[in-house]
Amino acid sequence: MAKLQPGDPAPQFTLPDQDGKDVSLSDFKTQKVLVYFYPKDDTPGCTREACQFNDNLQAFQQARVPVIGISADSAASHVKFRNKYGLQFPLLTDASRQVMEQFGAYGEKMMYGKPVTGVIRSTFLIDASGNIEKAWYNVKADGHAAQVLSALN
Repeated sequence: MAKLQPGDPAPQFTLPDQDGKDVSLSDFKTQKVLVYFYPKDDTPGCTREACQFNDNLQAFQQARVPVIGISADSAASHVKFRNKYGLQFPLLTDASRQVMEQFGAYGEKMMYGKPVTGVIRSTFLIDASGNIEKAWYNVKADGHAAQVLSALN
């Protein structure tokens, strides 16, 4: 799967959030939005990444950039994850991993020196026109939210 580049149109999607409500990329068409893909709820790296986005949520809100997390986990798993860590942004379920594939956030990656197929931790800043403004692939969970914030400023 090819990686998305700045200027590419963001793949459109509609996915259910932790409460079963459909969220579409088109819901944000007059503003920027940050979409990040992560492997699994309540695992060490994904928890660190989610909590750091949550800790910086006020700064994202001041920049008028909503944050959305997407994994293949179920709504029930998302609710547990949100409640355990007090996460204040929506977590969407991409059970088929189709949206991840369209964003180039699912496929072959190296894990402990071996090629495996799975979620490629990736983040996308999508502009008000629905195009990719910035794409980060294979990100390190720790410190990533701060990296994204500094790119916004």
